Amino acid sequence: MVFNHKEQSTMKDTKTDMETAQVPSATNGSQQGKEQGKGTPKWLEWARTIQAISQTGLTYKKNHYDEENFTRLMNLAAEITAWHTQHGSEELAENFMAQPGYATVKVDVRGAVLKGNKILLVREEADGKWAMPGGWADVGETPSESIAREVWEESGFKVQPVKILAVIDANRLGQPLEFYHAFKIIFLCEIISGEAATSEETSEVGFFPLDDLPELSTNRTNLEHIAEIRQHLEDPSRATKFD
Repeated sequence: MVFNHKEQSTMKDTKTDMETAQVPSATNGSQQGKEQGKGTPKWLEWARTIQAISQTGLTYKKNHYDEENFTRLMNLAAEITAWHTQHGSEELAENFMAQPGYATVKVDVRGAVLKGNKILLVREEADGKWAMPGGWADVGETPSESIAREVWEESGFKVQPVKILAVIDANRLGQPLEFYHAFKIIFLCEIISGEAATSEETSEVGFFPLDDLPELSTNRTNLEHIAEIRQHLEDPSRATKFD
């Protein structure tokens, strides 16, 4: 499910609906959001918090009173979100209720794979733009296994992760914003074997000069990510960046 501000057109993201619930910046005529790209709109912070409290409450409910009250909270989060997006409150509530267990952040992994001054990018089927290969980490995998699998699936290259370059709050950079809070881990990876190959999620694979990049899918990879990679190339001893 992709959540969009009422004044914007629908933008389809990748993978399942539950993994791609997104909300663009809520900066409208009444200034309900923060400056675009500088932070999370207050209404989105409130809706996320209420949804997380209700999800966790429903997981650990003790009686039907708990269930009723936390369900009311879930519906309130859906109504707040519906007010600022193109989706109905019932549709949103159904999506929110489908999230199981204790509410926690999702983890997006991205692989920085370089050949000299060129970086490996894949063209996303979802929006036709380019990004470092990666995606949501799978349950049961280690972080390094997740990124190695993602790079291989999306680009055709077998890689060895060698360093974590950055751990970033994925919701504070790029547009649109995702409803479900996520962290982005960027790994420096070295190619072991393989050759360029597309997948169901990618239509092209290529290496691009760091100073001559194609249009980026900024919710996945943006210029701040690229700038951080540059700094690690210039200074291999640079410490991992984290928010």
